[in-house]
Amino acid sequence: MSKKINSFILILVALTISSCKKEVLPKPSSHLRLDYPEASYANFESNCPFTFEMNNDAIIKGNTDCGFTITYPKMKATIYLTHKSVNGNINNLLRDAQKLTYEHVIKADDIVEQPYLNSQQRVFGMFYQVNGNAATNSQFYVTDSTKNFVTGSVYFYAKPNFDSIMPAASYIKNDMQRLMETLKWK
Repeated sequence: MSKKINSFILILVALTISSCKKEVLPKPSSHLRLDYPEASYANFESNCPFTFEMNNDAIIKGNTDCGFTITYPKMKATIYLTHKSVNGNINNLLRDAQKLTYEHVIKADDIVEQPYLNSQQRVFGMFYQVNGNAATNSQFYVTDSTKNFVTGSVYFYAKPNFDSIMPAASYIKNDMQRLMETLKWK
C-alpha cells in the first residue's frame, strides 16, 4: 500500500513540475461587451410648451423654467434639456447653441452636423454628433423660430474616453434623436 502511495505522490510531483513552464502566453485581445435593453418610448407631457417621446428606462426631473434632466443611472449619463423663449433673439440663440457645440472642437476628432426639418410640426433644428474624447458626444437644438427654442446635450460622469463609452454614447444618441424627432409644440 505504501508503494502505491509513494508512486502516486511521485507521479503527482512529476506532473506538477512538468506543468510549470516559464514561457508566458499573452492573453488574446478582447473587447468589452455592453448590451443594453431595446429601447421603448413613451410620450412625455408637462406644463411646458412642448411634448416629446423619451426612453422608459430613463428618469426625468424638471424645474420651473421648462428645463429637464433625463438620467441614465446604469450608463452614468444625463441629457440636459433647456427651453428658452424666442423674443426677437433667434440669431443669438442659434449662435449660442452652435458655439456650445464647437467649444468641444479642441478634444473632438470630428463634429457631424445633421439638419432636422419637420415643416408640418414647425420643428427646425440641428443634431450634432461629436466624435472623440470630448465632454459631450451628442447635442441638438430645435426651434419653431418664433416662440420656442430647446437645446439638449448629453454628459457622462466618467473621463471622456470615447472608446470606453461608445456603446452607451450610441444608445443615448439614438434616444436624443428620437426625442428631437418626436418633439411637438403645444
